[in-house]
Amino acid sequence: MPKHRGGITVRAADAIAAIPAAAWDACAGDDNPFVRHAFLAALEASGCATAESGWTPSHLVAEDETGRVVACAPLYLKSHSYGEYVFDWGWAEAWTKAGRRYYPKLQCAVPFTPVTGPRLLVHPDIPPALLAPALGQVMTELAERSGLSSVHVTFAPEEQERRLEEQGWLASEWRQSEANRRAKYYRRTKAGERQLGIETEEWTTIARAIANALKAT
Repeated sequence: MPKHRGGITVRAADAIAAIPAAAWDACAGDDNPFVRHAFLAALEASGCATAESGWTPSHLVAEDETGRVVACAPLYLKSHSYGEYVFDWGWAEAWTKAGRRYYPKLQCAVPFTPVTGPRLLVHPDIPPALLAPALGQVMTELAERSGLSSVHVTFAPEEQERRLEEQGWLASEWRQSEANRRAKYYRRTKAGERQLGIETEEWTTIARAIANALKAT
């Protein structure tokens, strides 16, 4: 897939082993062991997070012009909702009743680990505000181009959620979940819809330019 923006190339890796551990961990940091390369690699090596188990790895990697990894995100193509600890069975049922396909979906998460932690991992030399939104946009575009129902980012830290709210792209409210627990629900605002349209148009323009350049060679 790669996507190009401002000298940054974003691609998807079909296994965490395809990404150098040191490069991934430089973005993940040391504060949360569950987003470290070794933990994610163990999930894949053990068969817990594989295509056969319904967790097809599709990790995002952003590289600068020198090939240095400057951001990444644990991402999976999911064929079910097991192992997420977020109950969206009602959504899946509603989509099915409406004659649409809910699975597969994109899930940015750590499999089988209901622990809050960073999901959009950015190298400490780079301001998160510069690259984290770009990763989110690539996820959205990937889902749209692949005909997927949705993108889910679960157990993200409050500061990432708050940044989106401060930008006016998301609004939240506390409600009762299907499991009869108090949960915070998010929805995209009109400003968020407009921003998504702007970003999508930018990506489309870039993609066309790249396609035209490739045809000319």
